Amino acid sequence: MKILHLDSSVTGEKSVSRPLSAAAAQQLRQAHPDAEYVYRDLVVNTLRHYTAVARLYGNNVEQITDQQKAELETGEEILQEFLAADTLVIGAPMYNFGVPSQLKAWIDLIAVPGVTFKYGPNGAEGQCAGKRVIVLSTRGGLYGPGSPYEQYDFQEKYLRGVFGFLGIKDITVITAEGVAMGPDKAAEVVEAAKAKIAQLQ
Repeated sequence: MKILHLDSSVTGEKSVSRPLSAAAAQQLRQAHPDAEYVYRDLVVNTLRHYTAVARLYGNNVEQITDQQKAELETGEEILQEFLAADTLVIGAPMYNFGVPSQLKAWIDLIAVPGVTFKYGPNGAEGQCAGKRVIVLSTRGGLYGPGSPYEQYDFQEKYLRGVFGFLGIKDITVITAEGVAMGPDKAAEVVEAAKAKIAQLQ
């Protein structure tokens, strides 16, 4: 097994998602002691926002700028890292109803036409079947099914959608929501998330 562990929270030591993603990665590494493990902090090692010109395959690299060349090389590194992984562990807090822009920048580099998805006679066809994605989702309020703010969830729904589009069917989302609704509530939902993490194999 090859595990790729990503963090995208900008809050450092105050982060709720970072300890949960670390616990999930550790749980998997204990269950699979021979697994290869790669960690990428998308905040410490920030990616530039998506630039279409730099990602156009077939470009003459000699004729693009140094910045575009660096973006192209970084994008290829990110893509190959993703393709090599069997299991992804992703710390994904909700920011303003969506995912952190750092995580979106990473997704823009792995969603590559002709590589991770392609269009056929029946429409889009994901090319990443067989991978497993485990998302550690945290949110300050309540956005789950049946909640008053369910319609504003562009975080978990987006992640399920984009990875599903790439052909990944094995998607687990472990959610700790309501973490801004007082310390007691935060402690309760974090412990519940840890209990689910302990069951990962």
